[in-house]
Amino acid sequence: MTTDHDAALADSTPDAGLAQHIAQWVELFNSHDLAGLARLYEPDSIVVPRPGHPAAGQHRAAALAHLAGMGLPMRAALRQAYTAGDIALLLVDWSMQGTTPDGYEITLHGTATDVARRGADGRWRYVIDNPSGVAT
Repeated sequence: MTTDHDAALADSTPDAGLAQHIAQWVELFNSHDLAGLARLYEPDSIVVPRPGHPAAGQHRAAALAHLAGMGLPMRAALRQAYTAGDIALLLVDWSMQGTTPDGYEITLHGTATDVARRGADGRWRYVIDNPSGVAT
């Protein structure tokens, strides 16, 4: 059933720049380029390395370094994106699997719920990076 209000809904067609943002994040992560990763975040952004534990600033950088330090390749794909002007809600399916440098077999996966903002330069940057999504 279609109603008149359906036409007024926010755009759910992913902006090509959002898919590029995810691909660039994965590329930088997999090459352990932490300085490059930092450029994909707004200065006041947060990452939530564990549900209920947001990290900003140096703690955000440390959380990303810890994750990259596992030495496992990241795979990620944009499942859905909802944009309203220069703000986007992203649903991103991701996984990491392999053996860490210290010999632990690891399998991690989830669906992230992230928020990004398009800057004046047209590039998307994370405001909230929540890899666990709604997991508790």
